[in-house]
Amino acid sequence: MNATALRRGLVRPGGLWTEFEVVQATGSTNTDLVIRARAGAPEGAVLVAEEQTAGRGRLDRAWTAPARSGLFFSILLRPADAGVPTERWGWLPLLAGVASAGALSRTAGVDTALKWPNDLLVTVAGEERKFGGILAERAGDAVVIGMGLNVSLRADELPVPTAGSLALADAISTDRDPLLRAVLRSIAEWYGEWCRFEGDPGASGLQESYAAGCATLGRQVRAELPGGRERVGEAVAIDGDGRLVLATEGGVQEPVSAGDIVHLRSVPREE
Repeated sequence: MNATALRRGLVRPGGLWTEFEVVQATGSTNTDLVIRARAGAPEGAVLVAEEQTAGRGRLDRAWTAPARSGLFFSILLRPADAGVPTERWGWLPLLAGVASAGALSRTAGVDTALKWPNDLLVTVAGEERKFGGILAERAGDAVVIGMGLNVSLRADELPVPTAGSLALADAISTDRDPLLRAVLRSIAEWYGEWCRFEGDPGASGLQESYAAGCATLGRQVRAELPGGRERVGEAVAIDGDGRLVLATEGGVQEPVSAGDIVHLRSVPREE
């Protein structure tokens, strides 16, 4: 990656991005940036790694990929400074998903979709595959959002056979510099609009845009919850709190939150 050119294109007076750093390797960009956030790092700090040796997803699941095969980065946001109440901060990972999916669709020329709550999907050989994940962590009055996106991985490099990458989805470009620039600019635009409406997902258009790009909606799913519990139903909506609304047997609509989900799986409909 050309850190100098990326910094010149992204860090501008009056813009969201205030610091931009690329490191060759680290355990986890999220872990590093959470430490910096607690030490007072400014909003808009961006940390990118060419390789992560201890990348994490939700529930401390491992995220692995070869060096320089993807985009591995974290961003630091301070929504309280814009007057966004804390009860709306749960929309930030969904905002990152909407922004990234749109940017990658345009720049890589690949249709992308969102799997609630934190995955990005592409189609490889007629199958939906996960190629990206998002992890948001609270650090005092800041939120650190980390993203891992498989860009150039070949089939023999995938962490699991069911994963995907932009290259395997026949992207028109796998040049990571313009891809990262597009993602960060899109996040900045969406974040600015969301903050302008004090985090209101309806007024900012975020709730509608997330629902429009969410492949989970309209499907029969099984939500696996802690303690071996589960909920099965059709995913019918994303509510104002960013929760997935399931229409269960008997017509009851029940919301489930990202914090309650261990796994969310599609299940075949009964004929």
